Amino acid sequence: MSESALTAEAVAHLVSGTLRGERSVRVVRVAALDRATPEELSFFANPRYSSEFASSRAGIVLVSPELADHEGGSACCIIVDKPQEAMLLVLPALYPPPPRATGIAPSAVIGKGAKLGKDVAIGAHSVIGENAVLGDRVVIGPLCDVGRDVTIGEDSHLVSGVTLYPGTILGARVRLHAGVRAGSDGFGYVPSRGGIQKIPHVGRCILEDDVEVGANSTIDRGSIADTVIGAGTKLDNLVMIAHNVQLGRMCLIAAQSGIAGSTRLGDGCMIGGQVGVTGHLELGNNVKLGAGSGVMDDIPDGEMWSGAPARPQREWLKATSAFYKLADRLREIERQLRERKS
Repeated sequence: MSESALTAEAVAHLVSGTLRGERSVRVVRVAALDRATPEELSFFANPRYSSEFASSRAGIVLVSPELADHEGGSACCIIVDKPQEAMLLVLPALYPPPPRATGIAPSAVIGKGAKLGKDVAIGAHSVIGENAVLGDRVVIGPLCDVGRDVTIGEDSHLVSGVTLYPGTILGARVRLHAGVRAGSDGFGYVPSRGGIQKIPHVGRCILEDDVEVGANSTIDRGSIADTVIGAGTKLDNLVMIAHNVQLGRMCLIAAQSGIAGSTRLGDGCMIGGQVGVTGHLELGNNVKLGAGSGVMDDIPDGEMWSGAPARPQREWLKATSAFYKLADRLREIERQLRERKS
């Protein structure tokens, strides 16, 4: 992305904030408080970073109202209710996206019966399978493999090295980062006298509108039912979604988490990093799971669970506290026994 420049006055107008300082100060990039230069913009929204704010050389700092009177070293501050959210308005202005890819590379392979919408772009050495359907303005990066009978909705983007197994369905504005694999067979086998028999997978893999999937994540197709990722859901890098899983709308799943087969999550769930969820569970709407949790039970709507095995947050905190107190108590008993012997 190329850099642009913004004055303090322009930034204040963009975020609807109150400017304190010289309105002509110009910035061309963003940076953290502790390393920002006079040509860079930063934000201050947490008092734990007060020392960094005091010594910061940033040209402009977005500051929340409750922290606006802290002593700072920057040339000017812009007071705005939610500085971190305000950055979402500033970033596209300072870092305009590169021009959209256009055209079909000579090395791309288009299968028989494939249908391409208007203004589709296909990168070098990508393969579009037979009877695949690509909506308007779809961008397929280099080295992608779009299987036969795949459907991709308008304005979707496969960054590079993405594999969509046959029959996978993507909605509109879906973004898949490098190395995503969607629609592969799930881990379904039946031990028998003749050996381990593979269960044929005939279900679909469906990613609804506005889904984003991070690099090297994998999403299995269903065995008989469908695997579904609900509209607006975002998956981090290295996330594993097994066969027949159904994720609700607007869920957030952090890196290295895995959800086993046939588990269902409601809308608005938030899952921390390295969480494991066993199969055939029901997690309600707006469930939150702490990082590193191991979930083995159904969870009702709106609850936060942590730990392995995961328990409701308050129970887990009490149990953790009791565990450390027990260790302290054992050490005290050992000390008393040593004193008696001596």
